[in-house]
Amino acid sequence: MTRIAVLDDYLNQFHEFADWNSLPDECDVTFFNEHLGYDEATIAEELKDFDVILGVRERTPFPESQIAKLPNLKLLITTGMHNASFDFKGAKKHDVVVCGTKTLSHPTVEHTWALILAATKFIPAKDQAIKNGQWQAGMAVGLKDKTLGVLGLGRLGSQVAKIGQAFGMNVIAWSQNLTQERGDEVGGVQCVYKETLLK
Repeated sequence: MTRIAVLDDYLNQFHEFADWNSLPDECDVTFFNEHLGYDEATIAEELKDFDVILGVRERTPFPESQIAKLPNLKLLITTGMHNASFDFKGAKKHDVVVCGTKTLSHPTVEHTWALILAATKFIPAKDQAIKNGQWQAGMAVGLKDKTLGVLGLGRLGSQVAKIGQAFGMNVIAWSQNLTQERGDEVGGVQCVYKETLLK
């Protein structure tokens, strides 16, 4: 029997995100809806019998000290291809294979813009005001001609920048390795020093 743990399924949705029935009959999948915490002894006790662990982002860390407490562990999976809380060298030292899953960038970009619009249009406050029987609770801030600062113009940052441009915003960006050539590729984003961006 191959025992598989899916951690931090706090929305109780992961059973729908994959075709778990396509796994061989000898696989047994357990979904953990509650966070196991950060105590290594507690985590080890809960996961000691599992061969495969799927960690959701950086919620449950797996340093070498934790991996060493899981003698049955053969495969450690992270959602996405990067996970700063997984010790890749430590896993290799204990013959544990680490891999990641493909990720989608658009949900993060959409959420970023949902937060920007909620903040500039005062959506939470206005929603509450209407529920309290009030109307016209303050003026929203327009985005056109405002400056949007983006940290990096990679897969996520470039999409955020393009939406800002669609709103008519002046988009500036900074990262350690960012060049104006990359800014031009993203539609004329001005590359600035970090201090300028944060100001």
